[in-house]
Amino acid sequence: MEVVVLKVEDPSCFWIAVKEHVPGVFNETVYENLNAEMKQFYSNYKDAEKIKGEKVEKGQVYVVFSEELKCWCRAVVESVWCQTDGYQLGCFLVDYAKSCSVASENIRVLAGAFAEIPPRAKKCRLHCTRPLTLHIDYCENTAKIGPAKRWDTAAIQHFRKLLEEATEVKATIQAIEDKVLEVFLYVTIRDEKVCVNDDLVAKHFAHYKESKGTAGSSSDDSDHEVSVNAECVPVEFVGPTFLARPKLPFGEAVSPHLGPGLDGCNSVLGKTSQRLCAIVNDNTLPVVSMVPALPSKEDKAVQTERLPQFLNSSSFQTYTVEDEQQSFQNVGKEKNFVFLSKKIEPSSVLETAPLFDGLKKELAWNKFSGPTFTESYCWPAVALGCDVVAVSHQGKDPLLYIPPVLTLLQLKSDSQALPNRSGPQALILCPGWKKVQLVFDLLKTYRKGCRQLHPVLIILGQNKEAASQVEIRGCKNTFLTTPHNLLRLLEYNTGLLCKLCHLVLDEVEVLFSDAAEQVFTILGCYKEATAQAQGNLPHQIIAVGTQWNKHITPLINEFMNDPHIVITAVEEAAIFGNVQQVVQPCMSSSRTAELLKILDFTQRNLQKVLVIADSVTDVEMIHKALKSNSVVSLKKHKESKCNAQCVLERWRKMHSRGTPAVLVLTDDCLQSLGITDATCVIHFSFPSPGVFGQRLQSLSDNFCAGIKDSAGDQEHTKAKSVILLTESSSCHAPGILCYLKRAEAEIPEELYDLTPRVLESEEDKFSRPLCTSLKTFGICRNRTECPDRHQVNSSIDMAQNVADEMIETPESVTILPLLIVHATNYFGRIVKKQKDQYTALAKEMNDYFKVPEHRISVDGVEKSVFYGFCEGAICHRVQVVETPAKDEENVCKVTVKYIDEGRTSQVNSDQLLHLPAKFQNLPPQAVEIVVCRVKPIDNEVEWNPKVTDHINHKIKGKLHHAKVVHTLGNTVWVDPMVGITRLPVMKMWINEYNIRSEILSTGLGTDNPEHIGEIQKLCRQVPVLHHAERLEHLSTKEDTAGLEEVSSPQDTSIQANSAESCNSSGTSPSNDAVQTKEAEDSTVHQQKGCHPQIKWFQDNVTVTLKVQILRAADSKCEFSREKVAFRAYSEGKLYVADLELYQSVIAEKSTCVIKDTEAVILLVKEKKGAWCKLLKNKNVHVSLDFEHWEESEDERPFTVGSGKLSYPPAGSEDWFESSEDSDTESDE
Repeated sequence: MEVVVLKVEDPSCFWIAVKEHVPGVFNETVYENLNAEMKQFYSNYKDAEKIKGEKVEKGQVYVVFSEELKCWCRAVVESVWCQTDGYQLGCFLVDYAKSCSVASENIRVLAGAFAEIPPRAKKCRLHCTRPLTLHIDYCENTAKIGPAKRWDTAAIQHFRKLLEEATEVKATIQAIEDKVLEVFLYVTIRDEKVCVNDDLVAKHFAHYKESKGTAGSSSDDSDHEVSVNAECVPVEFVGPTFLARPKLPFGEAVSPHLGPGLDGCNSVLGKTSQRLCAIVNDNTLPVVSMVPALPSKEDKAVQTERLPQFLNSSSFQTYTVEDEQQSFQNVGKEKNFVFLSKKIEPSSVLETAPLFDGLKKELAWNKFSGPTFTESYCWPAVALGCDVVAVSHQGKDPLLYIPPVLTLLQLKSDSQALPNRSGPQALILCPGWKKVQLVFDLLKTYRKGCRQLHPVLIILGQNKEAASQVEIRGCKNTFLTTPHNLLRLLEYNTGLLCKLCHLVLDEVEVLFSDAAEQVFTILGCYKEATAQAQGNLPHQIIAVGTQWNKHITPLINEFMNDPHIVITAVEEAAIFGNVQQVVQPCMSSSRTAELLKILDFTQRNLQKVLVIADSVTDVEMIHKALKSNSVVSLKKHKESKCNAQCVLERWRKMHSRGTPAVLVLTDDCLQSLGITDATCVIHFSFPSPGVFGQRLQSLSDNFCAGIKDSAGDQEHTKAKSVILLTESSSCHAPGILCYLKRAEAEIPEELYDLTPRVLESEEDKFSRPLCTSLKTFGICRNRTECPDRHQVNSSIDMAQNVADEMIETPESVTILPLLIVHATNYFGRIVKKQKDQYTALAKEMNDYFKVPEHRISVDGVEKSVFYGFCEGAICHRVQVVETPAKDEENVCKVTVKYIDEGRTSQVNSDQLLHLPAKFQNLPPQAVEIVVCRVKPIDNEVEWNPKVTDHINHKIKGKLHHAKVVHTLGNTVWVDPMVGITRLPVMKMWINEYNIRSEILSTGLGTDNPEHIGEIQKLCRQVPVLHHAERLEHLSTKEDTAGLEEVSSPQDTSIQANSAESCNSSGTSPSNDAVQTKEAEDSTVHQQKGCHPQIKWFQDNVTVTLKVQILRAADSKCEFSREKVAFRAYSEGKLYVADLELYQSVIAEKSTCVIKDTEAVILLVKEKKGAWCKLLKNKNVHVSLDFEHWEESEDERPFTVGSGKLSYPPAGSEDWFESSEDSDTESDE
């Protein structure tokens, strides 16, 4: 039957559509009618149900609007991703065999009538035709043709050439494997009929191999023997392996699986029908089912009778698309915009890319999905050896330059011309060690296909001897490092760049923003080395990045030779193209008046102006205002009756008649109109980053092509962008401000004032964790893009359940690091000086869970609940932090946190054990520890793994003494932190090392004197400022408060047990009571904090609290059955008191009265009678009012004697030894 080929990837993966009219088979006319009906239905009827992006299911069939085809198409959703301006869907058009990206607003539910017709595109592969390739044995220096897993580039090109030159294409379907048609393909070229299968075999591109079940896959070449049952058909021998296949002349083909006559045909059809029924019953739809090849006239009746059963089977509802249908050229994720300084012929397919064959095979072997749109332009320019500047949203990807640079390194002519001296042939400069490591790993991945590649990663410390230890030998031809490291190496080896041919600046905008001086110094050294070089050496500079930087202009002018400039990010092209950016401040109510002022045209300066708003209402309002002021304008929005083509024609005619052309429209109309010749864009609504580039693309025809001395030089400006800044433009202000700074635009003070307020508010980050960089180094270098919070959130950061050891020893602590996050950030325990409660708890837990009857698995796992977990012989307390969906066996992987160590891991849910209440009394012991006043060198944002590994090996699991300089919730900042060793005989601790000094000694760390000050500045907004005051505040929280939130449902009885233990007066105090009294004793002498002083007294019915606060303002008092929360400001200071009551009160009857010198809180008891105390836990700020109390309670805390180490001031590198060991340990 005659077919049309829709898409070709290789001979084992292509799509066809049935062209020939066969009775009972849906032909092209049916699909044309289908498209027309879908267009009418989805364009005109409201019954077409819209779908929200988050509700779209992968693998399901919908109807989408294709911008390329300009019509509604049936499509299978392959992927869904979220962007700032909505959801984007990766779709495969099942009637056209095309992949495309569709916005969520352009997707509709597939109506039942349109689902009855099967897909037009049928996926195929050549029957029994498998690839061959030349296998080279470099050891034996031999080459043999043999089976391959992938088709060679030449084979794919030849296959495509045959189909492109064919005037007629016919196919005979032989079998179906995995819902893919296996066909013999025939083409007519210049009146000559050719069997494509035979032609590939004859030209040694392929061999014949019979399909046996799944062995028919082109990727299966384990069996080199081919057996074809050809007893009843003529046989010919073809191909390099002389394998037999049925003789199939054009027009007289016979299936190799059939005997002579129609009996064999009917048997195959019967089996096929059974397979089809089984597939349909399994609710899966094959693209097409197996049909015997019967193109001859005498068998036409049989063919037309059976063919519709397979080509028109079932419906669309459960149609699935295989991964092989992914397009080789992935341009869906990047908008197809490119700004070029010179014409470049793109290489959009890997087979035609200017790379050497070994690298292509290596890329294909690693399932490389490119080249992307940007790579298709960058690779040819780099491969030519030209200087290149590439700016793209994909600019962080090293594959923009690695493949063509590796190709250049393989050229013998270049390597033979190099001087006989040591040094790299290629140098890649990256902005940090992490990117250096990433590029190095990629080079190692592809070095198999590059015999001339010998990469070297260079990271040096500031130690003087570090550079001298780097060995540079002739075979090391590719260096990867950072600017600071390279300069340290150049100081030791000044002739290092004498052989350098290719200099790559990776993430060039980051290099220039962080180390501009160092980069220009290196460029100067390279320029000098180039001038002194002998012979005709190639020299090339490649700069890639995501943003245009002002330093790129001098880079081009002073160090490059007529470079290729490739920019695929519209907003960055606008900066290079010298688009004038204007910000006009105004009130929201006066935007229209400002717009009219801007549109004050002169006859000598005709302009084509776009006024862009974000709503239909604004467009209508603007259009009416312009009309009333005699400004001729057009309008376009989604509710407009006039189509895009009509608007474009009127737009062009207005300007051609000498009239200023003004078009008012919404963002969703920009893409359909495709305007690129506007001279001015007025942003009536403040642009978000997602639409800003799309708006600027309307000016792209007027971007300046030459390099200007300054982006602010308006003499060469052809295009203008005007932003109306109002009081409601806060949301995207920081991003736009950064862009305008890079564009060197004039920025009004209003935008400068608005941006800090937006950054400080951080409303969208309120639930995010506190920025790790801020805690670790005192500063976040990229606050605008950082996803985490940069202000203290009391509800998150000021933990409710803190280890008692933090309360008892607010300054001098003994720390046991257990989890090393990096060189200065750890999780561990603060060890109590006398009898460590966790040690006793751990021993008790281990003994308890040794008994098999005590290991009770939990039925249902709940988030935030405490469980037991055994690792070998050691038992841990863990808390579930994430619970994914369960599998078929009702067992799932859950993420748990070891609450006494700080680490997290994934465990099976059936490994979690019921944790008795008595093991939950002790609060989580893990605290976060940050070592202060040290940071990485060279403005790095993360510690080098060498430093982290060194510190991990030195401190993990060992005791340390530290001085706490600040605390926030469960985080403690220490300075210094010293490793100690105990001498039991002498009862002394001796200092082994200071962690800060250890880090500095590696040469990869440097002083950070502002760290502590920045942390204190961060916490000034918190009610409790000093770490001791914070600990006092936390000491008022009882252990069971946290237990109410995290304990399992079966353990709720513990609350009652705790209350009973508080009531027992004739027994010895419990451990919890001792902890509370010790905490009170350690904080009783602390400085007065922001917790107000409170005095209380009672009678049988009420309890009266007198809060000592002067002239309270903005006061708030909240009552609940067991809690009182009081907040108020006094003299600009916030006072907070959160009190957990010993017994219950009636909240509705309780009151708070604010007086001049105090606030009086009256609590009505739920049960009459005397209370033995006010609070469940002791609070040093709460005391009895003896003026109204006749009998006092004996509330004196237990006093625990302890010897103390003498600590130096924070920041001191010294540590004073104690001659007396007061931490007397038992021998038990």
